[in-house]
Amino acid sequence: MPSPSPNRVPSRLHELSPEEQSVYRQLDPTKIPQHVAIIMDGNGRWAGKRALKRFLGHQQGAESVQYVVETASRIDLPFLTLYAFSLENNLRRPKAEVSFLMKLLKSYLIGNVKRMNDNNVRMAYIGRTYDLPTEVQETMQWASEATAKNTGTTLTLALNYGARSEIVDAFRKILTNLAAEAHTRGCSVEDLLGAGALDSLDEPTISRALYTAHMPDPDLIIRTSGEQRISNFLLWQIAYSEIFVTDRLWPDFRGIHLLEALVNYQGRDRRYGGLSDAHSDEKIDTLQPVSELETEIATELNPHELTRR
Repeated sequence: MPSPSPNRVPSRLHELSPEEQSVYRQLDPTKIPQHVAIIMDGNGRWAGKRALKRFLGHQQGAESVQYVVETASRIDLPFLTLYAFSLENNLRRPKAEVSFLMKLLKSYLIGNVKRMNDNNVRMAYIGRTYDLPTEVQETMQWASEATAKNTGTTLTLALNYGARSEIVDAFRKILTNLAAEAHTRGCSVEDLLGAGALDSLDEPTISRALYTAHMPDPDLIIRTSGEQRISNFLLWQIAYSEIFVTDRLWPDFRGIHLLEALVNYQGRDRRYGGLSDAHSDEKIDTLQPVSELETEIATELNPHELTRR
């Protein structure tokens, strides 16, 4: 699978606006993350603040997508994933709004494939896309095929997506594969489990069964609109992701704001649950034995507290 290298200076920096170039100069181009995922939130509130219909907020949000995608491609960001339409949106939003969103998605893909190709962007999708309208699925397939040879940023749209359903689907896939293997071998699933198949169920196995098996886990999650929640997005994959929340509503989010989030990201110390020796405030061989600490604690407590304990 083609993907751009993050370890060279991008060749299209001249296409950034002067304001974007100013922010980009604060970045280390060799430390651009491999994968940024964005929870695009605030379309409805953006419209409400302007006394506009919600659908106008969604339309403006679609414009923001292209601004951000073009900036991502110009800085050679390998993977950009956008939470475009959740499973909950499909089930709980008014039918008229869902219908409009499907039309907007179809229109966006048809209207932007040329720009995707001009920017060397490859289209991909995750989610239960088979439940989307047939004509939308056909347009998605067309856009994917039309951009398949591009080698720059991979833009993944999460559509009819929910992280819990993704994990459920992953386990269904694993069990289906196990049943198929049992059939091929002429034995039962129980026989395979008894032969150690259960021991082979580990984190890499689950990761390979997820929708996102073709991409690295996100380094950075961006959420617009100031909401402090994940909203059932990439729950498995973001175990060690950095999170950046901005109060800016998605229709107001532009490429420069993506760059600002990357500046913030590069200023962080990613430890993945570990800690280097330089951060340790104690040397193991100088720590008091547990028995001595217990004695010290006991002498500090009064007899009444000791009795109650």
